[in-house]
Amino acid sequence: MQDRSLRLPDATEIAAITAQHLIATPLRPADLLFVFGTRVEEALRAETACRLWREGYFRHAIVSGGMTSGGDETECAVIKRAMVAGGIPAGLILEEHRATNTGENVIFSLPVLEAALGLANIRSVICLGNTWTSRRYPMTLQRHWPEVEKMLVTVDSFGVPHERWHTHPDLRRRVLAEWDKIDPYKAKGFIAEWP
Repeated sequence: MQDRSLRLPDATEIAAITAQHLIATPLRPADLLFVFGTRVEEALRAETACRLWREGYFRHAIVSGGMTSGGDETECAVIKRAMVAGGIPAGLILEEHRATNTGENVIFSLPVLEAALGLANIRSVICLGNTWTSRRYPMTLQRHWPEVEKMLVTVDSFGVPHERWHTHPDLRRRVLAEWDKIDPYKAKGFIAEWP
């Protein structure tokens, strides 16, 4: 069976992915920055969180991410340490250390948020994650926490504009792999339509 993420998409698919998956949302100050864990580009994720903090875009943050194979620290520990080193007060960053996928990021973080802040006190969330995963972050939040307003900030170090994602072989492979998850994940109830 051929790996579908290695295909060369046609113009129609490129346009659909650019419009529907690699979305940008208007950004305004939020109650919470939800930092989704990663095994790549942890420093870029933390730098972006620090920039958002300096610009006044959130009051609290949660970093969610468990152990990765071959690692000796959780994704949460690595990213939070870099966020604190970049100037965000440690006491404002909540931690979730068990999640191994996007669904678990949300499921395991909700009780942490409820205990520390109260979910009813959080009205808006900025999701921060990889460009290639893009709208799947807020779609996962929509499935488990529909009441909250969701915004999205994505990062990567590929150096190509979002509308040119298909011109970079590694970014193209990652985007196509994530795009192909959307319909099956909706069918299984892992994510919900958003926006």
